[in-house]
Order: sequence, then C-alpha cells, then structure tokens
Amino acid sequence: MNRQGNIYTFMYAAIMVIVVAAVLSFVSLSLKDKQKRNVEVEKKQNILASVNIPATADNAEKIYAELISETYVVNKAGDKVEGIDAFNVDLNKENAKPAEKRNLPVFVYTKDGDSKLILPVRGKGLWGPVWGYVALNSDKNTIFGAIFDHKGETPGLGAEIAGANFQKPFAGKKIFDENGTFVSIKVNKAGVGTDIHSVDAISGGTITSKGVEAMLQDCLSNYQAFLKK
Repeated sequence: MNRQGNIYTFMYAAIMVIVVAAVLSFVSLSLKDKQKRNVEVEKKQNILASVNIPATADNAEKIYAELISETYVVNKAGDKVEGIDAFNVDLNKENAKPAEKRNLPVFVYTKDGDSKLILPVRGKGLWGPVWGYVALNSDKNTIFGAIFDHKGETPGLGAEIAGANFQKPFAGKKIFDENGTFVSIKVNKAGVGTDIHSVDAISGGTITSKGVEAMLQDCLSNYQAFLKK
C-alpha cells in the first residue's frame, strides 16, 4: 500500500482513533469504582464539616460512621419514606420534581447526647450548580453550621461561598421567626445590615449570593412540616 496515499492516511487515522478510544474506555472503567468512592468520601467530609468536624480522605468514613447516628428520607408532609437510602439521593434529580414528590434526605449527628439535623441543599449560582449542607440545633430552628460549594463560580467573587468568611456567619441564624413562620435566611448586600434571619452577601458576588439565598429558600422550605413535627 502506498504510504503517501489518502487511503493509507485515512486507515492509519481510523486505527489510531479506535486504539486511543479503547485505551481511554478501559482506563475509565478501571477507575470507575475508585472515582465513586472518592465522591462518597468527599460527601461524608462535607456532611461532617457542616457540624464543624474536620475529616480527611483517610478518616472521613470512620468518623462519619461514629458520629452520623441515623439517616433517613422524608417527604414534604414530614413523613418518613421507607426503602430509600438518604446518602444516595440525587438532589439534582429531586429538585426537578414537584415539591410534593421530592425525597428529602436527613442526616442525624449525635455526640455526647447532643443531636443535630443535617439537611442537604442544592441550587444554581451564576455559572453552574451550587450545593451544601445546613446543620440545625436540637430546636430545629437555629443553624449550628453550614457549608457550601460550587462547580464553576468566579474565583475571588462567587467562589467565596466555599470560604469560611461567608459560611461562619450562618451559625446562630434562625430559619423560623418568633411566630413559627418559615422565613429561611436572607443574603443581603454587604453593609446593609443583618439580623437573626440574614447574612452578608459576598462583595462582587451578588448573583451567586442570591443563588445561595434561593437555594436555601427552596430546599429548606420543603422540610417545614418535618421540622415542626
């Protein structure tokens, strides 16, 4: 075969594409289980971080097993839903459903007789999804801690939702008012002032901050009946 001809060039390119695709497919399948485990470990780290428990990739599973005493799923009516693993609930899929049909995961942290409820949240930022976990004290109203993360918010601006400066002020805030009405948490423009139901937004990251506010409103509101029960 003429190596300078078009047929040879085409066949060579086709073979190389097939070989490279096969290699990449093999590598992907080989790493699939490891990638899944890494995602699960990171999720456990984030759940623990919402109650201020630091964990590494090496010890997260052990600490999670010791301190997360119970997990379950509830519906908007506040009733437990049997047969669903809370840890494996995909909030992205659940948020696409009508609120009445969503499965709502609950994680219970217990240490030295003190319990806290950890509720996952997921929404939209400026450039993509944002998510997190909110831990409530035993009064089921006061936030003990919160952690947020994102997929592609702007570094130094919206990406700061993943930083302590934005997250720490959530501690001590309340999601119900004195009459028991759900109000969630407002994310106000920095410098405007805050109260027991609001925190400062990120300077220059207003859209992402408002995305967090909308996420909390949408996700936490579905737990109202459960929390009041």
